[in-house]
Amino acid sequence: MKPAPFDYHRPGSVAEAVETLAATGGKVLAGGQSLVPIMSMRLAAPVALVDINRLPGLSEIEVDGGRVRIGALVRHRQLEQHEAAYAANPLLRRALSQVAHPTIRNRGTTVGSLVHADPAAEMPAVLALLDGSVGVVGKTAGERTIAAADFFVGPLESALQSDDLAVTATFPTPPAGTGSSWIELARRHGDYAMVGVGALVRLVDGAVESARVSLISVGLTPVVVEVTETCAGAPYDRVDWQAAQDAIVAAIEPEGDIHASAQYREHLARVLSARALQQALDDGAAKEAA
Repeated sequence: MKPAPFDYHRPGSVAEAVETLAATGGKVLAGGQSLVPIMSMRLAAPVALVDINRLPGLSEIEVDGGRVRIGALVRHRQLEQHEAAYAANPLLRRALSQVAHPTIRNRGTTVGSLVHADPAAEMPAVLALLDGSVGVVGKTAGERTIAAADFFVGPLESALQSDDLAVTATFPTPPAGTGSSWIELARRHGDYAMVGVGALVRLVDGAVESARVSLISVGLTPVVVEVTETCAGAPYDRVDWQAAQDAIVAAIEPEGDIHASAQYREHLARVLSARALQQALDDGAAKEAA
């Protein structure tokens, strides 16, 4: 199928882009790896596309001691291969390497994935797990920062208004001694995961101080579960993830589809969460020993 007819706009500044969005009610085109396919399937029919690819200042990756901040035009592959971003926050590369295929990551944008708000996508879950945020400029609400906890409001639905443009995303750097991991299972590499799990575990003097996970494909938005109470104070070599698994399963609401039943997704959430937490624990122990 072909997309429905639409008007095409290519603004030269953020301010012009916001004005165009307000005037047309159109959709933003950055990488287009999510938007164009659903337009081609007639699942979306925006009256206008606002192409932001020539806007200045939105292709930068900034890394300092406390964050990785990216612009709206940073491609998945660009962030995945950025060594300073990896050193500051290895979870970014670990999750990005599972996003679709390299060809799609070469074009798709990380901020675009966040705005698309797919509950089966990796980067919304990473932003939520890290308590990150999205920087937004809008005609009605102005310039502001929206925390990840408030940004994802439903499947394929974010907190953006129709005249808003997401311009940045900020991923905080976890505290020293924090290990991370990302695990997912799909029928074929590059497919949407039946279940995916990101984990953060922090060790202090060889004992667990905090632990949390973020899951995809088991709820209407990324599901973040704090499991610190189930393992806090446990020595590195004696952590039992059974209680954490029980807490995670209690927090999710998986649905069945042609790829996996709800029961199978619940089983995967339990198994993959334990593996992800253990990998994050091992990563944290290696950092503490270094």
